[in-house]
Amino acid sequence: MTTSSIDVPLAMLVKPFLHEVARGEVEIYNEFSLQHELGIFLRNEFSNSKVRFERNVSSLFSPGAAFTKREIDVCIANRIDHRLQYAIELKFPRNGQHPEQMFSFCKDIAFAEELKAGGFTRAGLVIFAEDSLFWRGPSDGIYGFFRSGRPLTGIIEKPTGKRDSAVNIRGSYRVEWLPVVGDLRAAVVEAS
Repeated sequence: MTTSSIDVPLAMLVKPFLHEVARGEVEIYNEFSLQHELGIFLRNEFSNSKVRFERNVSSLFSPGAAFTKREIDVCIANRIDHRLQYAIELKFPRNGQHPEQMFSFCKDIAFAEELKAGGFTRAGLVIFAEDSLFWRGPSDGIYGFFRSGRPLTGIIEKPTGKRDSAVNIRGSYRVEWLPVVGDLRAAVVEAS
């Protein structure tokens, strides 16, 4: 990928990676493998950029800046002018916990919105899942955002446990699951 084409939507950026996974050229089996395989792919694509993992927001933004999370799963910055290009949060849930994981997806989307507002050109969430309950089943409550295409926006309350936390999603997003290979599906949500 050339420097001139560096500002492509996140879905277009990861589309060739999805194809590599679908063709069996890349194997992902958990979130850790996803992070590293996507990182290798992105390093090959962005020769003029630094691709970093688990980048702490305090190293990129002024002290005291408030963020939903502390670390960015994958961070891409221009090697020359240090311009913040992409912040990518990743999820690959493996042990069910559907409503809890869905709430975690929501927190990552809110975090991506904060990172975009903070200066990243593009920020978002990439989810891989093999469990059909993430995209199929009843669509009440938090499930509707991920199963029925209901717009994901506003204050989303934690759906289980003490229900003592909430996240505010300022934009409006539709989660669309794309078939990858077998039971594996992916969804890409870019912060607006």
